[in-house]
Amino acid sequence: MRFITLLLVASLLVAPPRTGRAQWRPQPSGTDAELRALSVVGRNVVWASGTRGRYTRTTDGGGSWRVDSVPNAGTLDFRAVHAIDSRTAVLVSAGDADKQQARIYRTADGGAQWTLVYSTEKKGVFLDAVAFWDIRHGIAISDPVGGRFFLLTTSDGGRTWTRLSPDGIPPALEGEAAFAASGSCLTVQGSANVWIGTGGGAKARVYRSTDRGRTWSVAETPVHAGGASSGIFSVAFRDARQGIGVGGDYQRATGSVPNVALTDDGGASWRLAKGPLPNAYLSAVAYVPNSALVVAVGLAGTALSSDRGESWTMIDSVSYNSVRFTTGDAGWAAGPRGRVAKWSGTALKSGTPKP
Repeated sequence: MRFITLLLVASLLVAPPRTGRAQWRPQPSGTDAELRALSVVGRNVVWASGTRGRYTRTTDGGGSWRVDSVPNAGTLDFRAVHAIDSRTAVLVSAGDADKQQARIYRTADGGAQWTLVYSTEKKGVFLDAVAFWDIRHGIAISDPVGGRFFLLTTSDGGRTWTRLSPDGIPPALEGEAAFAASGSCLTVQGSANVWIGTGGGAKARVYRSTDRGRTWSVAETPVHAGGASSGIFSVAFRDARQGIGVGGDYQRATGSVPNVALTDDGGASWRLAKGPLPNAYLSAVAYVPNSALVVAVGLAGTALSSDRGESWTMIDSVSYNSVRFTTGDAGWAAGPRGRVAKWSGTALKSGTPKP
């Protein structure tokens, strides 16, 4: 979805943490580009990307960062990235296809060379996110074209992409789309499960497939919706059944609206979290592996849940767009003006609830 960055709001929210519980440690990303895409491999490899065709990468757990741009892509906004390892990654450009902005690039040598592996000028295509089940099989999503979501898949590690038949995808609601806010409106699990969180329509919904996107079902959620700027912005799954969807209204960085939904049946049905809920718009969410902790971020700061998403506490007021965890002490966030931060791990090593 054509997600408008609220630069003024974001700048106002850049402030020191409100409490001593804040756990993010800033990293020298080397760029001031708006970063939305984030991908983490193991404990040490992190890729982040965003505006002006920029990306930044660390292979030593944040000790050093290498920033660069994809050649001839200075006008593109890479809002989704998937890294297979320290050298191999796929970057997805969010933008109007009829303006030559819907592109996917791939590198196999750490960014020394990039190959344009997919592009289209089909009107209506606007790429939002990408995810991979394994090193070969992945899926990318665009906003609806002809009333149904436009989906691409790869079976060769991102070297080639093919559109899935729209016949197995339920019709979109009027105005319904996916938000290219953090690259996490799309998530996968296991070898074939995939979910898409949506907004922009009368209801915030989650699409679900158990066969790598060939066929889909869709369920309504209680997350705030009803306008072009509201709905589900991010989805994550702890396993095949337990998942979470977060969002709100990106034009209201703070405010009380239903913004966290939970499922215990793989996305067939959703309910509102018990609360208290974060008093903020949430751009991205991630489960912390092997614990009951969940971390969500947005323009108003970071929210932490210690009971699998039921209740929440805001722990700082620093703006972030994206968040990812691979282990309890290997968590990362990215945001405005090139902001990258690493989770310090302190809170996760003391008093962490059992999973």
